[in-house]
Amino acid sequence: MTGPLLSLTWTDHVTGRHGYLVVDRLVRGVSSGGLRMRAGCTLDEVAGLARGMTMKEALHYDPRSRYVPLGGAKGGIDCDPRDPAAYGLLVRYLRAVRPYVECFWTTGEDLGLTQDLVDRAAAEAGLVSSVQAVYPLLDDESAARRRLADAFAVEVDGIGLDALVGGCGVAESVLTALDRAGVPYAGTRVAVQGFGTMGGATARFLARAGLTVVAVADVEGTIADPAGLDVEALLAARDAFGTVDRSALRPGDRKLPCEAWLSADAEVLVPAAVSYAVDSGNQHRITARWIAEAANMPVVPEAEETLTSRGVTVLPDVVVNSGTNAWWWWTLFGDIGADADEALAHTRRAMRTLTDRMLARAEADATTPRAAAHALAEERLPVIAERFGWYR
Repeated sequence: MTGPLLSLTWTDHVTGRHGYLVVDRLVRGVSSGGLRMRAGCTLDEVAGLARGMTMKEALHYDPRSRYVPLGGAKGGIDCDPRDPAAYGLLVRYLRAVRPYVECFWTTGEDLGLTQDLVDRAAAEAGLVSSVQAVYPLLDDESAARRRLADAFAVEVDGIGLDALVGGCGVAESVLTALDRAGVPYAGTRVAVQGFGTMGGATARFLARAGLTVVAVADVEGTIADPAGLDVEALLAARDAFGTVDRSALRPGDRKLPCEAWLSADAEVLVPAAVSYAVDSGNQHRITARWIAEAANMPVVPEAEETLTSRGVTVLPDVVVNSGTNAWWWWTLFGDIGADADEALAHTRRAMRTLTDRMLARAEADATTPRAAAHALAEERLPVIAERFGWYR
């Protein structure tokens, strides 16, 4: 793929910290991609995420759907979200990039930020909505906005639907891979790195499908039990940043170092936190058969090459964690309503179909799932451009 359409670096006049925006592609003049906040965030990181968003959008293209894929984009702010100065920095960043959000960049929560926080900061920055650039593409803007607001108000067992659909998609990708390999859910063990929105929901759906979650890692370390953790209890004991209150652990739960999740005795690893979590220096610790990338870019290319040679299958982020973004647009464009059962059923069908298509393509081409996903996206991009135009 060629370089991005737009790449910019912003310097905050108060703190001197940097923020970034990369628009990889525009489709019908609009792009889609979340805004992350983490210490050490870089322009190269944001550019890679924006390219991934272009592929995620293309992979969910269905000419029968009302949802028309957008281009790919991403924003990033180099700051620890726990820093007391983080919120003010977020507001100033959104004020600085306001013209882009108003015209062609739709954004939302990503690593380090919740949608509530993004919405509050966007309002303070003078924006109508963080996704207002897509409004001109809607048949009935008021109905669409009401439908999305209603969907964000839906809760399932005390957790917002918006916080569940992404993990539902990750879980369905894992289950599809197990089904294709003929591996039963019962007895299959899982380790999850990151217990925030994506990691927590993934653990919940996999546990409810019958898999055993044996390790969960957050910023304070890894919690492990080879017989299986009480996922629901851990979810109830986490804070807004996905950190579990250790006082809620059972006597048999072990407290291990942060990186212990890598070497967990499990068939499936789910990195659901930061990018670049698995690299050439630590990949040798992995004994799992599958890695499902719930985070964006958690496995570096060199590590993936070595893992593949060792028989480890990496299920790539461009497919695995694409459910949240797709759910936003399925809801806003009107393919689904503000109903949990409908949303989760639609997510399961779409993610199973996409994952199965990717794995079948990988087998047919004798290549990796990532290469197969990229090939599928590259085939769809010209089709989308032919139908809707492709502004560069």
